[in-house]
Amino acid sequence: MSNASANPKYLWSDGNLVEWEKAIVHITDLEWVGTSSVFEGIKTYRNPEDDRSYIFRLEDHMRRFDDSMRLMGMKPKWNAQQLTEEVLKLTRANGVKDDQYIRPFAYLDHGSATELDRSSHILITNKPFKSTLKTGRVTSAAISSWTRISDNVMPPRVKAEANYRNSQLAFSEARRNGYDEAILLNDRHTVAEGAWACVMIVKRGRVITPPVTAGVLESITRYAMLQMFEEQLGTKCEEREIDRTELYLADEMFLCGTGYEVTPVTSVDRFTVGDGQIGPLTARMIDLYHDVVRGLDAPYDAWRMAI
Repeated sequence: MSNASANPKYLWSDGNLVEWEKAIVHITDLEWVGTSSVFEGIKTYRNPEDDRSYIFRLEDHMRRFDDSMRLMGMKPKWNAQQLTEEVLKLTRANGVKDDQYIRPFAYLDHGSATELDRSSHILITNKPFKSTLKTGRVTSAAISSWTRISDNVMPPRVKAEANYRNSQLAFSEARRNGYDEAILLNDRHTVAEGAWACVMIVKRGRVITPPVTAGVLESITRYAMLQMFEEQLGTKCEEREIDRTELYLADEMFLCGTGYEVTPVTSVDRFTVGDGQIGPLTARMIDLYHDVVRGLDAPYDAWRMAI
């Protein structure tokens, strides 16, 4: 799998390892997929010292995947622990040795989307990705005119495909207006999250992030960051409502999540964040997160699962 454009040999479909080219569904099965489907994003990182790959927080991701399926009225045949083992089976069968993005995906069986408690189909794939950790990547952001979905509209705390239409609208608007990323406010007009990632700011040496009741995904990376800031970097953290102008006046700001890892934000609505560079505390977290996910003489062995 050295060729990043090549497909893996297998994917996992409803309990079976299936050759990539032979994995098919009937076109009518796609009718309601987008309205009810849920997914996970999980990353595997290679350790260059022992030439092994480690899946980051796999069990936590599969528990959230199970939560997402239950909230969407699905009746999966496999529990979180069983699916954890199946992910390991797939990655080992594909001979994964490099950085990979693993994507479990579940959708309801064919029929009306209003029929609850139907059986579901589950698909798991893995493909190569390129990490941006320690590359110097920074990004600009804009406050979106779109409001973040709230819990009494669509549950933002789980990874439902339909939720991401909200993110797409905000992201597209930001790009059209010359920004890299979008920040969404919730129905209380306080900060929720980015289009694709959680928001953290640093003010006077303290890390601040919106609470899970602010309309955010219950991000596994977010929880990990809060723990690492306090335990490894000796930094106090607050989970509280954040006003939009607090972003303009922050000393540092970054987006975090499985996909975004730790991505510094250097401006919001053309207001420069801090000195417009990667902040010192953000830089320390980038280094720490890089070493933790790769298992490079880093703590939290229980967070990594070797392939």
